[in-house]
Amino acid sequence: MALYGYARVSTRDQDFTLQEEALRAAGCDVVRAEKVTGSSRSGRTELQLLLDFIRPGDTLVVTRIDRLARSIKDLQDIVFMLKERGVTLKATEQPIDTRSAAGK
Repeated sequence: MALYGYARVSTRDQDFTLQEEALRAAGCDVVRAEKVTGSSRSGRTELQLLLDFIRPGDTLVVTRIDRLARSIKDLQDIVFMLKERGVTLKATEQPIDTRSAAGK
């Protein structure tokens, strides 16, 4: 049961250092980060690597859900896929932790 972090910024001139630090502070040993728009999942290779690699019992950690998805539909798809695979989702800056009923 590992914690995997995902950080994303939308433009090349932005920095994801603060996100990476927060994810490491949350216990993530592996953090994948990318500079790419969140309007669609296409082109988000680091996210796809994590989604392909993550296993049942693992947790995907983000600082905020808008770093994971920019639309409700994309977020629903990702959360459904994680749930189907037995993976939980946690946000460090929001009360989201799909291990508990309150966090869902």
